[in-house]
Amino acid sequence: MFRTSILPLLAVAGVGLGIYAATLSSRVTSPARPVSEAPQPPYPNFVAGAGIVEANTENISIGTQVAGIVSKIYVKVGDKIKAGAPLFTIDERAQGAEVTTRRASLQITEAQLANAKYELQIAEGLTGKQVMSIEERDLRRYLVLQIQAQVAQAKAQLASAETDLDRLTTTAPLDGQVLQLKVHLGEFAPTGVLETPLLMLGNVDPLCVRVDFDENEAWRVRSDARAVGYLRGNKAITTPLKFVRLEPYVSPKKSLTGDSTERVDTRVLQVIYALERRGLPIHVGQQMDVFVEAPAHDNTSFGRQESEQLP
Repeated sequence: MFRTSILPLLAVAGVGLGIYAATLSSRVTSPARPVSEAPQPPYPNFVAGAGIVEANTENISIGTQVAGIVSKIYVKVGDKIKAGAPLFTIDERAQGAEVTTRRASLQITEAQLANAKYELQIAEGLTGKQVMSIEERDLRRYLVLQIQAQVAQAKAQLASAETDLDRLTTTAPLDGQVLQLKVHLGEFAPTGVLETPLLMLGNVDPLCVRVDFDENEAWRVRSDARAVGYLRGNKAITTPLKFVRLEPYVSPKKSLTGDSTERVDTRVLQVIYALERRGLPIHVGQQMDVFVEAPAHDNTSFGRQESEQLP
């Protein structure tokens, strides 16, 4: 009795679930609207490229010459600094003690030299009065020369110790702005090429954008052509670009994630443009869509020049 009553109900429920699932699958899903419409090229003939904003000195990864524990940090992210300004210091207690020891050793040797010179002066006076032998005077002269050499050695050792002490403080190689700071007090700072630099520095006045143009379009890029850049994500943020230079080597394209090991098969010509910031919210590391005015896809002019040069 129970079976005869429950089985029809289960069958009806299964049919209902099937109809519901079929209804859901047949619905047309509307595509998500983009956050910002793609920018449109302002020129009838153009070359398009993807660029990434960088400092005009390029983004400089700052490291340390000596590995050790960070004891002092003199800057913070966003600071504008001058060349030679200290950035951070590795624990310098041991090397500071070495400098103190070398300085004391130099003072002792200089005192010995002063005493030897005084004794030589007395010996020269006594030799003139024939109270001291010439051999004894010459021995004192040699002693002065020996101690002078020891003083020179002590000065060199002190200079070496002071140099090693100075190397514990990393300084700015040029005027710029601190773009990234990934080192903290008490952390161990290693030497060598790091995946994440301890500190990133660059001159951002003005900013530049490094643009990748596909090698198939590279011949159409002109240094005197007009160019404009649109900030990725908001086409309303746009700025004219000024040609700075191009990298003469056409290289494999790098991913714009910042990882130098990520590559694709495309080869690109990299061109650097300076941009007018004008208070716009454009920052180092952001991507831009760049359009450069270019001639049409016509290489007849190049063909004519080549044929005119042929004998």
